[in-house]
Amino acid sequence: MDEAGRGPLAGPLVAAAVSLPRDAYLQGVTDSKKLSDKKRRTLFPEIIRIAIGYSTGIVEHSEIDEVGMAESVRLAFYRAAQAIDILDALYLVDGLPIRNLDLQSRFIVKGDSKSLSIAAASIIAKVTRDDIMIKAENEFPGYGFASNKGYGSREHMKAIEKLGPSPIHRMSFAPLKYEKQIRIHFE
Repeated sequence: MDEAGRGPLAGPLVAAAVSLPRDAYLQGVTDSKKLSDKKRRTLFPEIIRIAIGYSTGIVEHSEIDEVGMAESVRLAFYRAAQAIDILDALYLVDGLPIRNLDLQSRFIVKGDSKSLSIAAASIIAKVTRDDIMIKAENEFPGYGFASNKGYGSREHMKAIEKLGPSPIHRMSFAPLKYEKQIRIHFE
């Protein structure tokens, strides 16, 4: 399991779970951050084709604002695990231990560079989240979501300054959190 979207100012957090056969071989599958968008999109259908099962767990921006990032990460992984529905699974999870995950799991720091299944999950999570943000560009034009994927690029920050936050911005994230506090204080 791995996730994508902890740091952006907008959009959901997406976790993915991928179960691969023991003898799986997927040339080029590695940490999604080390791959181009084109390469991730080439590998995505290959992963799905060879996988025993795969799933995603999504936590929306509003849930992130409500419960915070630590709980959102737990929820995303838990939702992905529930959706894959593989009995007696040991979940290999990228990163540091997550409290109260309530899954039989092993946490592996830099797991997306050490485990083929975690690397595959990182690609599934990243492409899924990117597609959500590309669609968001059509719904909320002007923020550059198709290119910045909700991260705080210079152009994105300028768009927020000009247009204000969109309905999918994470209002608990700086600088939006401070803008909201300032607005409340002066109203």
